Amino acid sequence: MSILMNYSDQRFIEISQVIFEEQFRRDPKLEEEMDERRKKLMYDDVIYNISFLLTSIHFKDSKIFEGYARWIYDLLCNLMKDIDRDRIMEHMVDHYNIMAEILSSSSGDMLSHDEINLAVEYLGIAVEVTKKAVTDVQLSETFMNGDYYEIRRAYLNAILKSQTREAYKIIDNAKESGLSILDIYEQILTKAMYEIGLLWHKNVITVDREHYATSVTQTVMSSFYNELFDKPRVNRVLVSCAVGSELHEMGIRMISDVFEFNGWDTYYLGAALPKKALLDAIKEHNPDLIALSVTMPPYLSTCEDIVKSIKEAFPNLKIAVGGQAFKNTDALWKKWSVDFYSESSDDLIAWANEKIKK
Repeated sequence: MSILMNYSDQRFIEISQVIFEEQFRRDPKLEEEMDERRKKLMYDDVIYNISFLLTSIHFKDSKIFEGYARWIYDLLCNLMKDIDRDRIMEHMVDHYNIMAEILSSSSGDMLSHDEINLAVEYLGIAVEVTKKAVTDVQLSETFMNGDYYEIRRAYLNAILKSQTREAYKIIDNAKESGLSILDIYEQILTKAMYEIGLLWHKNVITVDREHYATSVTQTVMSSFYNELFDKPRVNRVLVSCAVGSELHEMGIRMISDVFEFNGWDTYYLGAALPKKALLDAIKEHNPDLIALSVTMPPYLSTCEDIVKSIKEAFPNLKIAVGGQAFKNTDALWKKWSVDFYSESSDDLIAWANEKIKK
């Protein structure tokens, strides 16, 4: 090999430029994602990528480029927090495939036939390593512990890789295998969405990915509605909502579905509901229980105000609170006039069925 680490070789520069330009030609979206600074860095990365590949070929050691591919993916994810991990994976997979094509067709005077074959082989390894890296994230103990880990991990992986149909299929298969709706909600969907939230808070995934995960999970949940609303009624009513002007309402929506599955008549009011509208809804529906969820701590004071107003207007109405915001407090709910705090729908429905009877 004549060009190993020889960045001044005109052939090396020409191939780097062709690879760089070809990636922009095939993926017009890059123009929106890359400002001039990022374009310059991206071109530099093309040169680095080729140099590492040539080094790996020179020593006939695939591990050199394989390790580099994983390292550069993690580096780009950390440097470009505004771009999703899945999208960065697409960048790199396209890049390696283009490299393989260009080197195969344009480097005959620089690389031998055997070296070109090694380049294609090592780039194929890099593609697979990069695809797997999308889901190689540190997971919480809460996510890893409990029943049906393999199913919820598969569901989480599908979401992280934008495999919408695969996500639906995983849940359909779980249902067909005999898992109850409650197990699917509590052990798979709830834990997966909680993990998505943690990954977003840790800046591992973008907010776009969180919104995508929420959308997919909401659609999955809607597929159960015929069964949820087909249960015998128990003549008890739940009103529920997410407190504050936030959109993190997945948890409280799941709780409402669980109550519906248990025969309650539920009125899920969504998020960002004005206090007066909530009080009016309570007056209209005459519930046996109201469930309030708070995800972001700044809305805890709003929740406290709502609890006080509900108790003043409806002193006998049972109130339950929950949500991520309470987990980092010193049992704050104990200082309020609430009847129950729960971290899970299982605990809440068990308490409600026992304490609230008609």
